Amino acid sequence: MEIFFARYELRLRRPWRIARTAQGPEAEALRRETIFVRLRDEDGVEGWGEGSPSLRYGESAETAAAALRRVDPAWLSFERPGVARARLRSELTRDRAARCALSLALTDGAARRRGLGLARFLGLEPPRTPRLSSVTVGIDRPERVREKARELRAYPRLKLKLGVPEDRELFRAFREGAPDNVTRVDANEGWPSVEEALRRLEWLAADGRVEFVEQPLPASLPLEEHLRLKERSPLPLFADESCLDAADAERCAAAFHGVNVKVVKTGGVAEAKETLEAARARGLQTMLGGMVESSLSVTATAHLAALADYLDLDGAWLTANDPFRGVWIDEGGVVRFDAAEGRAGIGVEPRREARLEWRRI
Repeated sequence: MEIFFARYELRLRRPWRIARTAQGPEAEALRRETIFVRLRDEDGVEGWGEGSPSLRYGESAETAAAALRRVDPAWLSFERPGVARARLRSELTRDRAARCALSLALTDGAARRRGLGLARFLGLEPPRTPRLSSVTVGIDRPERVREKARELRAYPRLKLKLGVPEDRELFRAFREGAPDNVTRVDANEGWPSVEEALRRLEWLAADGRVEFVEQPLPASLPLEEHLRLKERSPLPLFADESCLDAADAERCAAAFHGVNVKVVKTGGVAEAKETLEAARARGLQTMLGGMVESSLSVTATAHLAALADYLDLDGAWLTANDPFRGVWIDEGGVVRFDAAEGRAGIGVEPRREARLEWRRI
């Protein structure tokens, strides 16, 4: 098996800030780096994967590249992808972006070898029924939040990033721009205590159009703090940073009403499927989300739509130079799956104008 690696800078349509990066410079808010992996076996069958490194988990494109160099391609196989993925979990425990890219490529190649779309390969029904995705307004100056919200009023489901001292002002500006839209709020661990979180949850609930709130408290807080908040919260709470993979499902079932599952957190699309199934088995609501990433990851994630109650698949929609074509969100917020229908594997195709500089590892 040959491994090829490429780094790619995604340019964003608008500045992108969340609670952890709210004070960052404008230039940094307009770009994100992602990594791609291509695997090719001796028969010429290829599998493609992506991993979006996150500073939240101590990762970068450099750490991902270093992790990939530690992998012996001799034990990667499209014939036995499950065995290879298990070894990746043990050898790249902390390198989730690199592990995700390799695991996705293994699963993609195995599905292509069998001539199956990714959903069928994973034992799921292919997503065909139109489904709504939320689209996100990041943290910004109030006037820019108002402007962004106004531009997105045609999208029935919006997500607003909060988790900073100016939350009330930002939410007020958001509502001035989008007064009627059903809204999801993501605090990205930005509310430091149960008492602070409750104060903000109460005025968000009074709005009457907030659907749920993601990760209000830091994931590092003791479980008891999350339990206290769940018991008193006037709105449903979804885990994001508190739910990395299937091993967290039991803990999240006690402290949250739902989970946001992302392929890069779990370490791959097969691992994300396991996490969704573990969460559903424990009565949790499920949402499929992602990082700022290309249509390669977003399309792979969309194959799991049968296991999700909610979709948040705007990672590629946020970018201006997506190097792939795959599933997409139309002007009404509907996820269109037809781009991947009838194709083996993940089902994306590279854009002709994209320039990916591949290096063999």
